Amino acid sequence: MFDGATILLGGFGDQGLPGQLLEALRDHGAKNLSVVHNGSGAGDWALGGLIKDGRVRKLTASFPNNPGGSSFQELYLKGQIELELVPQGTLAERIRAAGAGLGGFFTPTGAGTELAAGKETRVIDGREYVFEKPLHADFAFIRAHRGDRLGNLSYRMAMRNFNVPMATAAKFVAAEVDELVPLGGISPEDVHTPGIFVNKVVLVGRHPKQVEIASTGRPK
Repeated sequence: MFDGATILLGGFGDQGLPGQLLEALRDHGAKNLSVVHNGSGAGDWALGGLIKDGRVRKLTASFPNNPGGSSFQELYLKGQIELELVPQGTLAERIRAAGAGLGGFFTPTGAGTELAAGKETRVIDGREYVFEKPLHADFAFIRAHRGDRLGNLSYRMAMRNFNVPMATAAKFVAAEVDELVPLGGISPEDVHTPGIFVNKVVLVGRHPKQVEIASTGRPK
């Protein structure tokens, strides 16, 4: 990790967020980070804590004004953090395009709004489209239910959100897993992210904050 890095963060809001990798990043001390996530974190843990610490220079997100995201809101109103607001479908497709090696794509989402300002537009079959560029990153932090030592990952329920495309769109991928199983412990049909995309697998237990988020929807 280095100052100024761009990081993709899996999870849907705080659900499925790789919180313990983010806590390790807080301890590391890297700053001026550019973070891509669909929300802005909550409270003083994981992404919310990273933002509260003043370590995030730019947030690319779809729902930055989520409940509990007071640290981002406060810094944004003071002009101390930059926001790139991206519709959620467009965010997912920009990440997928990066992983697929595409140069971008045209979408009608955002056409004729402030979100299209400064972007190339084109009328296709009588409808206006906006050109969106792929979203590459230096690192991706993702969370999976199971992993093996070769990096094969299996997600559970809502974990299959941004994790799958993010694992293909970064130069270095670290996966936080609930269970580390022997080779062959994940059926080929259940491998959602092949190990070829994953650099590191980190086995973690359930952190008290993650248990709290799972039961209440937000950390206190």
